[in-house]
Amino acid sequence: MPAGERVALVDSRFLGHRHSLRLALTDPRFDSAAVPGALGVQPAARPALATALAALAAGPGAAASGAAGAGAGTTRAAGSTAQARTALAEPGARTAEEGARDPSVDTDTDADTAWSAARPDVLPDVLAGVLDREGRLHRVDLGVLVAAVPEDEAGRAAAVRETGGVDEEAVRLRSAVKARDGFFTTHCVSPYSRYLARWCARRGMTPNQVTTASLLVALIAAGCAATGTRGGFVAAGVLLLASFVLDCTDGQLARYSLQYSTLGAWLDATFDRAKEYAYYAGLALGAARGGDDVWALALGAMVLQTCRHVVDFAFNEANHDATANTSPTAALSGRLDSVGWTVWVRRMIVLPIGERWAMIAVLTAVTTPRITLVVLLVGCALAACYTTAGRVLRSLTRTARRTDRAAQALADLADSGPLAEAVARLARPVAVRLPAFAPPAIALAGAGLLAATAALAPAGSWWVVAAAAVYVLTSGVAVARPLKGALDWLVPPLFRAGEYGTVLALAAVSQVNGALPAAFGLVAAVAYHHYDTVYRIRGGTGAPPRALVRAAGGHEGRALLVAVLAAALAHHTGLVTALTALAAVLAVLVLVESIRFWVRAHLDGAPAVHDESGEPA
Repeated sequence: MPAGERVALVDSRFLGHRHSLRLALTDPRFDSAAVPGALGVQPAARPALATALAALAAGPGAAASGAAGAGAGTTRAAGSTAQARTALAEPGARTAEEGARDPSVDTDTDADTAWSAARPDVLPDVLAGVLDREGRLHRVDLGVLVAAVPEDEAGRAAAVRETGGVDEEAVRLRSAVKARDGFFTTHCVSPYSRYLARWCARRGMTPNQVTTASLLVALIAAGCAATGTRGGFVAAGVLLLASFVLDCTDGQLARYSLQYSTLGAWLDATFDRAKEYAYYAGLALGAARGGDDVWALALGAMVLQTCRHVVDFAFNEANHDATANTSPTAALSGRLDSVGWTVWVRRMIVLPIGERWAMIAVLTAVTTPRITLVVLLVGCALAACYTTAGRVLRSLTRTARRTDRAAQALADLADSGPLAEAVARLARPVAVRLPAFAPPAIALAGAGLLAATAALAPAGSWWVVAAAAVYVLTSGVAVARPLKGALDWLVPPLFRAGEYGTVLALAAVSQVNGALPAAFGLVAAVAYHHYDTVYRIRGGTGAPPRALVRAAGGHEGRALLVAVLAAALAHHTGLVTALTALAAVLAVLVLVESIRFWVRAHLDGAPAVHDESGEPA
């Protein structure tokens, strides 16, 4: 059997639901998965499967028993343990004889453990036991679904009754919906979007096609908003809601049909941000047609929303693999979860994507772009205060020890360029002796000084350049030692607020016509780079290459460059040209590398990922 093919082993006596087999044999997220009587193995786990077969065949009495059970215990992929080993072995995989000759392979122990954990006449279960011991197996949680290998006629009759007593299609539809989601999504969209997902599945549509359709609908909505007419605003609101329904449908289609992929996860996450921020731009263009300039509000909404996301990402990356990761506030949150209504209230307070888009759609249809953006800013600001305060309290009260991997993830999210790296190398001997709270405090001081100077200094002031130089120094000192402190996860979002806030303030203060739209494009290009970094880390593929980060200047280098441009080109339309050119260069730089990376990862068979965290987006 070709080494790059997936292997499915199913006992010929298997009884149960088809979806039980789908979950074990076709879910691309897991190298190997099993239900009673069935085992699915992806190419990445083929060597482990071949070694397991070799160990079983070499164990005491395993060859005879394996041959007896394999005749009824596997699909057409293999008729006996020996045949299965021959069919599944890859170059470099151990054979039974090699395993028997190698004293480092404790075949007797492996075989004995596997056979004691499963019926010896059900080969898929025996092999699953060996893979499970090695940590290579995902045991499917079937819930009410049935998967069994009956031992006799009575067991067979019972399995048939249990299978017939469960509505398999209803189970598939329920499982298509994310387990933890917002109130609006759960109660106002998912009850019918799951049926739309099934309709798409039956017509052979893929989640990526639905994701693309959602993007196109949202872009049309932004175009309608840009008309500046009441009819355009109403149409924009309706289409934005339609885009959100499709946005829910793509994930539900992926769960319903088990069509997970690395490329799909990236497209879904990236297009969500593109849709929302394009809509903000559409509102600003529509308002401008009516004589109202709200570009500062639109850019402010994008800055605030992106900083909120970075807070979420940085906190989760800092804590998801920390040891001794407990705190009284987390325990209180768990107790509140037992009171049903508090769960929904807390999920709505954080203004997740469903509630946020519904609010934007309604306000667009019945009010003005200015009112829509002001309400959005207020709501997002309150949500940001709520979530950030809660996470700060958790961090201060928990006794967690963060790993090197978490510290590296925070360093990657910081997006430090060559200037900050140089300062960090020089400041490291001093930084290691600073108090535990020093990194976020230094980052806050530098970002706050720069943003405040940019907002308060007159247009063309070189004081902003001086503040940017200080920001370079503080940015280097803040990352000079590993970010393992209790509040060090605040460093990346503080850097985002400093850089984005400076661009917003300088464009607004300049009073140059077109500066704010150009600044919007610049922040959008940089934000894409930062989101892409997050999605790579979440997907386990690592951050973008350092060469790209250095070529993009790092957050401190870009902030310094924008400060110099604003001072040198004050009251001049050249500022718009410079910001536009910088946005274009950065967009091309990060987009080309990002698209190349994700497409190559997809073609190379990178492990499929799918976000089931339910974190607000």
